[in-house]
Amino acid sequence: MNTDLRVRLGALELPNPVVTAAGCAGSGRELAQFFDIAEIGAVTTKSVMLEPRAGRPAPRMAETPSGMLSTTGMQGPGVDVFLQRDLPWLLARGGRAIVSVAGSGTAEFGELARRISAEPGVDAIEVNLSCPDPADPEGRRFADDAARAAAVVSTVRSHARSDLPVLAKLAADVPDVVALATACAEARADGLSMVNTVRGMAVDPRTLRPAVAGGMGGLSGPAIRPLAVGCVYRVHEALPEVPVIGMGGVRTGADVVEFMAAGASAVALGTINFSDPSACVRVLREFTEALESRGVARAADLVGAAHRPGTGV
Repeated sequence: MNTDLRVRLGALELPNPVVTAAGCAGSGRELAQFFDIAEIGAVTTKSVMLEPRAGRPAPRMAETPSGMLSTTGMQGPGVDVFLQRDLPWLLARGGRAIVSVAGSGTAEFGELARRISAEPGVDAIEVNLSCPDPADPEGRRFADDAARAAAVVSTVRSHARSDLPVLAKLAADVPDVVALATACAEARADGLSMVNTVRGMAVDPRTLRPAVAGGMGGLSGPAIRPLAVGCVYRVHEALPEVPVIGMGGVRTGADVVEFMAAGASAVALGTINFSDPSACVRVLREFTEALESRGVARAADLVGAAHRPGTGV
């Protein structure tokens, strides 16, 4: 069976739905020694900021049951190094680039969008709305307030090249994920990435101190997958025309099927890359086999199947 794996995120067509999640593959270098990164749908880069950042002190990661806590503090070399070193490297190897951006304020998001969209070869911009909003007296994230999130998305959209898709990355632990998604769509986001890590904490039983620097961290891995699938399902139900990249604890081809049936057009692998750096190509193979066993000729036909009566495809 010759399965058509192509999927669309608005104007962006990918050869298959398997992509990496931001922060879990750098800009592709770490994974390239294990497989050809041109084989997967796209590489979503680690979030890029305007200036270099050292990030939080160690410890930055801690294992948890069925997951991982992380708190890197947006470590990175800044946009100049990314554009001069990392992006050309990725594009030279045939990788498709979804560039994640993170800003300390709305203006910084806009400047990043302007700089990145001026570079040839970028396929989309992903807006990391889990950054703390410096204008918020309580230090909340942009994603915690639908209006503030929409303002960031609107700024990115107005500064980005008109033909470059803008994807808003949403958190699950917000007051109303459907309201947040709706606000971002109304601010002219071309698609959504969901979900980001969920805030959580672990205590080291030896020291009786927080297991990661800063106390709280972002929980990822299989522990959050049912939560993530539920968010994708609810948002697709409310906004069926808005394409979604689903993510959260994906480890197998069956997980990709689940997310796509819930409403995702593409699916990102994150935490699994740390323990299985060849996971992307393995999961892509398992996903293809799952479609063939079901007699599904086009991957795109799977999108939203859980919302349709009967088998859905």
